[in-house]
Amino acid sequence: MRNFIGAHKALTTDDFLELALGTPLELWLGVDGESEQDRAARLAAARDILADDPGLFDRTTARAADTIGRTMPELLNLAPVRPSTVVRRRRGKGIAA
Repeated sequence: MRNFIGAHKALTTDDFLELALGTPLELWLGVDGESEQDRAARLAAARDILADDPGLFDRTTARAADTIGRTMPELLNLAPVRPSTVVRRRRGKGIAA
């Protein structure tokens, strides 16, 4: 496993995630016991970051899915979707006015 991202050494999974995102994880996940005011400020900062980099969410989601697919593929084994059964009602013969 590569332990450096640029000049930064990553010691934990959280370190890798923070370096990849460029922000602390707490910004996105929150912290236990945060006040409503702190939560509102944190969410406002997160919205500003996403507004400045709209592709961040998609890139992060794609990387997470790719990593899960390579390391824990069983998590992506989803049940197949059964096609829905279409019920058609027969219309009675009516008299047109």
